[in-house]
Amino acid sequence: MQIIEFLAPYFTFVNDPTAWAALLTLIALEIVLGIDNLIFISILTNKLPEAQRAQARRLGIGAALIMRLVLLATISIIVGLTAPVFSAFGHDFSWRDLILIAGGLFLVWKATKEIHHTVDPEDHQDSMIGETLQISLGGAIFQILLLDLVFSIDSIITAVGMTDEIAIMYIAVIITVAVMLLAAAPLANFIAKNPTIVMLALGFLLMIGMTLIADGMGYHVPKGYIYAAMGFSALVEALNMLARRKKAKKSDGH
Repeated sequence: MQIIEFLAPYFTFVNDPTAWAALLTLIALEIVLGIDNLIFISILTNKLPEAQRAQARRLGIGAALIMRLVLLATISIIVGLTAPVFSAFGHDFSWRDLILIAGGLFLVWKATKEIHHTVDPEDHQDSMIGETLQISLGGAIFQILLLDLVFSIDSIITAVGMTDEIAIMYIAVIITVAVMLLAAAPLANFIAKNPTIVMLALGFLLMIGMTLIADGMGYHVPKGYIYAAMGFSALVEALNMLARRKKAKKSDGH
């Protein structure tokens, strides 16, 4: 009873239809934003030995959930990250901006290195992970958390702009991470089985990285444009895959 009485003030929104609408909208938004993270996780974990891939995805996403919940517990600090720290090039930079720029540069570097290795697989020194073609389990989880930190801070600040109910934010984060956990394996397997998808996914990561850098520099690119471009590219690749399969069946028939 004491627990219920303690939590009751945080769930006063259950009788408010507006709050439910905000919850559903926030869940949808967080899931869409989570696509960026899932693509990175899929490409990164596919570098692991096959026996460790599922474990890396579970541990990485599970640790990401804990990190997001901790960040929500310090939400006043997170919101304070939008306060200007210094000015340069006619723009007031905040800690959020600096984190987005750093995350964008990290993503651009990783995607560029992997694209180079995909184009020239014999050049091991320019592979995504250094001189070897595989990465350790701990290294994969660390990199998943590193990038998730960037996306988490941005998504939490977005959530604050949509609702004042902390319980709604917690529920949205838990549901979003659960969806990511369910979708991670199918997406990673699909990318692994379709080599051409890898280059498309790396192109997405490159575009997302540049978007983060632009956002940090004060040039906001509407997310709708980004996901529309990703959706169109995915549609074109799906048509190409369909055409290749039909040609392959026709060749086998002869």
